[in-house]
Amino acid sequence: MRVPVDDSVLVRGRLAVPAGARGVVVLARGSDSSLQSPRLAQTASLFQAMGLGTLLMDLLTSEEMEERRTRQLRFNVGLLGMRMAGAARWLQREPLTAGLRVGYFGSHTGAGAALAAAAFRPDQVEAVVSRGGRPDLAGAVLPKVQAPTLLLVGGADTLGLDINRRAYEALRAPRRMDIIPGATHHFQEDSELEQVATLAGEWFLQHLGAPRDDAEEAASP
Repeated sequence: MRVPVDDSVLVRGRLAVPAGARGVVVLARGSDSSLQSPRLAQTASLFQAMGLGTLLMDLLTSEEMEERRTRQLRFNVGLLGMRMAGAARWLQREPLTAGLRVGYFGSHTGAGAALAAAAFRPDQVEAVVSRGGRPDLAGAVLPKVQAPTLLLVGGADTLGLDINRRAYEALRAPRRMDIIPGATHHFQEDSELEQVATLAGEWFLQHLGAPRDDAEEAASP
């Protein structure tokens, strides 16, 4: 489907909402097409099996991916973050997902975009997970993130460990960093991806919880 991320921009997305979903997660890779990433698609499928809806989305339009300025757009975390926030806004209006809390799952530059989106619009997101990503790209806005944040890093990713440790120190929200032993930046093994999906899924289930309508009814006198 085409996801409206602002008044004039549509990006490609794939929405799946299992029956009784306990939340919905926006998954984005950032620098390349999310829909063409088999590892991200596999993670989305594992989330669905855990009872989470998923929106797998590109952060750049097809035209932007083909243009020479793509390299600049890929690292424009402010722009990518606003598009991720726009997707969350759309999910809150979409009939299939309107009652569900939203989480962000970002890999590569998508991690920076997810954290930037959480800082820009804290009212639209309840939890963030970064997988082997570049949370440091969110830069000065990291202390403004309010959503509980989980950083997942491969134990064999020396550069990623340093980047994520610095981002962890900059965050002021509830946060945790888990290291996947032996994994590289790409988390190539199926067992590594399953471990990532389990840790991330549990994080989302913990912080997204029940649909908003159910939570409001439970809280009513």
